[in-house]
Amino acid sequence: MSQALSTDVLIIGGGVAGLWLNARLRRQGFATVLVENARLGGGQSVKSQGIIHGGAKYALHGALTGASEAIADMPRRWREALAGSGELDLTGVRLLSDAHYLWSPGSLAGNITSFFASKAVRGRVDQVKGEQLPPALQHPKFKGKVYRLAELVLDVPSLISRLSALAGDGLMAAERIEPLREQGELTGLIVDGREIRAQRIVLSAGRGNAELLSSLGLSQPPQQLRPLHMVLVKGPTLKPLYAHCLGGGPKPRVTITTHPAADGQWVWYLGGDLAEAEGVARNEAAQIQAAQKELAELLPWVDLSAAQWATLRVERAEPAQSGLVRPDNAFLHEQSKLLVGWPTKLALAPDFADRVLTALNRDGIQPAQHSPLPALPRPIVAAPAWEELF
Repeated sequence: MSQALSTDVLIIGGGVAGLWLNARLRRQGFATVLVENARLGGGQSVKSQGIIHGGAKYALHGALTGASEAIADMPRRWREALAGSGELDLTGVRLLSDAHYLWSPGSLAGNITSFFASKAVRGRVDQVKGEQLPPALQHPKFKGKVYRLAELVLDVPSLISRLSALAGDGLMAAERIEPLREQGELTGLIVDGREIRAQRIVLSAGRGNAELLSSLGLSQPPQQLRPLHMVLVKGPTLKPLYAHCLGGGPKPRVTITTHPAADGQWVWYLGGDLAEAEGVARNEAAQIQAAQKELAELLPWVDLSAAQWATLRVERAEPAQSGLVRPDNAFLHEQSKLLVGWPTKLALAPDFADRVLTALNRDGIQPAQHSPLPALPRPIVAAPAWEELF
């Protein structure tokens, strides 16, 4: 058996939530080890659209919800981190857009205009016209209204790379995890045959949490999966667009983000209602056809004749909710030394870390003395979906 290790906090799962928590803990003087069984960010994180939501899209039906209030402070916290003045130093992470937009096709502009003029969202949303419009919407044929949201869109691969750099020597690639118990109490984990003791163990493995809990002989907290069927379009004529297109319902008809491919072309990544239930039920060819129809209706001036198309199935892992609804906050479940959580969306990674730090503080967990870590097998950063699909 390899040399036994000890640390303050042992984190399982190297997506953005686990990596952000790891960096926060290290900045506060805690010793950490983060274990990843595949590639860093390779589950949900690298498949994210990179939008740091402030909650405005949840207010589309004309009222601010619990979700929009809980998430409203996230863009500010991420902006400060990107500027190097926040809770983490994320300087060097590529910002794709310093705003996200809402656009309503001509027919839907009325009720949304009065809502965005209301006190509830003033300061978060501004109408834009002319040269202020996103490049892809600057066309004589464009009819509709566009609102600029105080939200950001990040290049997630560069975020994962930066967070992994902040992890120092504490990242570990490993495949097998078993419980380490002393007198019936969980005191650590056996990771690929190596004992690692810790004051606290955090499971932040997204979809992998269910399997990890099962391997520890636990069934709580239960997890739900909400599937998506995303569409990717790559082509020489695409211009940057970061926007929710409004439909008649509470969800955006389509959400488009734009990502740089290694060959210099842009890739549009399409989510929103297009990728939800009806999209999930379609096969790849039917889903691409549905996306082509949407873009032809909404952006008829964009020449997609030379575009390449692909789809990507994503499963959002979350704590189980009645009726499979979307959770409003990051979630943390505590069970003695074991903490299990899901951020529930990229933007809420700081909220997830807050909840873990609050639990440590309440239980009087302080940084302790540990031997230096040996050289550990280090996991690699996941490649963006568009580099693998095109």
